[in-house]
Amino acid sequence: MKKELQDFIEAEGLDAYDPTAIAEIYKKHPYRLLKRLWETLIPIGLFLLGVGWDKLIGLLKRESRARKRAKEFSDLLVELGPAFIKAGQALSTRPDVVPRIVLEELAQLQDQLPGFAPDLAMECLEEDLGLKKEEIFKEININPVSAASLGQVHKGTLKNGEKVAVKIQRPGLREQITLDLYIVRNIAYWLKGNIKLIRSDLVALIDELGKRVFEEMDYINEADNAERFKKLHTNNPKIAVPSIYKKFTSKRILTMEWIDGVKLTSIKEVKKLGIDPDEMIEIGVNCSLKQLLEHGFFHADPHPGNLLALKDGRLCYLDFGMMSEVTKESRTGLIQAVVHLVNRNFDKLSSDFVELGFLSKEVNLEPIVPAFETVFSKAIDMGVSKMDFKSVTDDLSGIMYKFPFKLPPYYALIIRSLITLEGIALSVDPNFKILGAAYPYFARRLMEDPDPQLRKSLKEMLFDGETFRWKRLDDLLSSAAKQSDIDLENLIDKVLDFLFSPKGGLLRKELVDAVVNKFDAITWNTIQRINKRLPKPFRSINISDNENDLMIEIEPIKKLISITDSLPGFNRELIIKNIPRILKEKDSRSMGIDIAKGITEKGVVRMIKIAAGVKQ
Repeated sequence: MKKELQDFIEAEGLDAYDPTAIAEIYKKHPYRLLKRLWETLIPIGLFLLGVGWDKLIGLLKRESRARKRAKEFSDLLVELGPAFIKAGQALSTRPDVVPRIVLEELAQLQDQLPGFAPDLAMECLEEDLGLKKEEIFKEININPVSAASLGQVHKGTLKNGEKVAVKIQRPGLREQITLDLYIVRNIAYWLKGNIKLIRSDLVALIDELGKRVFEEMDYINEADNAERFKKLHTNNPKIAVPSIYKKFTSKRILTMEWIDGVKLTSIKEVKKLGIDPDEMIEIGVNCSLKQLLEHGFFHADPHPGNLLALKDGRLCYLDFGMMSEVTKESRTGLIQAVVHLVNRNFDKLSSDFVELGFLSKEVNLEPIVPAFETVFSKAIDMGVSKMDFKSVTDDLSGIMYKFPFKLPPYYALIIRSLITLEGIALSVDPNFKILGAAYPYFARRLMEDPDPQLRKSLKEMLFDGETFRWKRLDDLLSSAAKQSDIDLENLIDKVLDFLFSPKGGLLRKELVDAVVNKFDAITWNTIQRINKRLPKPFRSINISDNENDLMIEIEPIKKLISITDSLPGFNRELIIKNIPRILKEKDSRSMGIDIAKGITEKGVVRMIKIAAGVKQ
């Protein structure tokens, strides 16, 4: 047993993924490499021969046969062990690498394996922590409560009576993972050099996978992730994160607070707690969006076992081994892409994909634009709230496989995270649409965020050329107001910020023109009324009696009041409170001058026309 724990100490000692160092290790141990090659390449080779034969005789053209082979591939990866399971999970998020049917089967790949021997688990625990289990725990269940590819979880009670979950890594895992990654990387290297149909850099994909798996195998890193996640959400009373016991945590042992909760997919059990499952889903969606678009640090594996409903109404996140980050530029870029999608600006959408790193700058975008239009137009016609995220991503996957897309790692994990979350939500509400649930948050972010790029995106959303789209403002404000923690006063403040910003010039001009027209109409109407009361010799014979054509309403003001009136919790005092601020704005003064000039100019022109006998 000791020999098993100490085997290939070089591999066990690797702190981070390093393909060069791994290659050096197995050059010194060719017998171990040959043994594993025999265990892996024979079944892989037999599978590929079967697929090749099916393709040769045309069987793969039948979807049922193609799906059967895809399922066999998924099962084979499970049999081959942890590294291959992780590789399959990574491929399940890469529509630029594998076709749709394979993608769908790999998405079902379960990261679950039988547990390992309890005695071996306890030996690992004591070796890593340097203490006998009796010195740490009042009691610990030596049989695991759950097991996955990297480790298993035991329930225990510390000496002070606190209940804990203890995650123990599989003995020899690092050595097995490094060897399999070495083999898979060399297969990828061969495919890259010999199969020209594969556009994506498979070696880079394996290296990214290796980096992430090594991060997952470092339980100190997972503990740090959990604490960072908890700190970021400390002001959210609806989110819970288990406390970490750093004293009893090492690279292969993670000790955390035991959480009693119910999986979100267990609807009856959630209801027994007196909790509305729909509310839990809303909390999960909002939290995921905050992770992605505000914090840029997100949980990339929100499967049902990692999301628990607690009896106090909170949603608890577990397992922080697979986390990812999105830069501020990428977060802004994703929001801009959504704006261009909603506006059906597919030219700009394709350019967004270049800026986000999905396409190289050398790629010809001309054939991609109509492909986007084909995929998205029907979905947009249905409306955001009815848009099927899975269907849209499936169609988009087809485009990404057809054209030279190269997915950034964070995007693949975002899609996996959102599809998993949508799957959980659908078990609660069969009519759930994650894009519809996410849009209120998106709208609020677009209205409130001071980021200059998002201010520009807001302008693009609200203007069609020089025409202000009141319907879009109505949709945005109404959607933003659906957020349970919306601050209406702040929202109105942001609307005024936009009105008096450099980007709000067109809207200010529209307001000025409308006010000038209204005052001119009132003035002209007054002249007409006075004219009618004068004796006939003194009346102007060219003045029209038709008043209705001149009764122009100040539409922007009417529409703005109508929109804000419809917001839940809105009252006129919120506008009245902002009047002093409006009057102090520099642009308010210039608007006043423009209104006075416009009224004067229109009045002078009208008087000249009357004097000249031109019919009004």
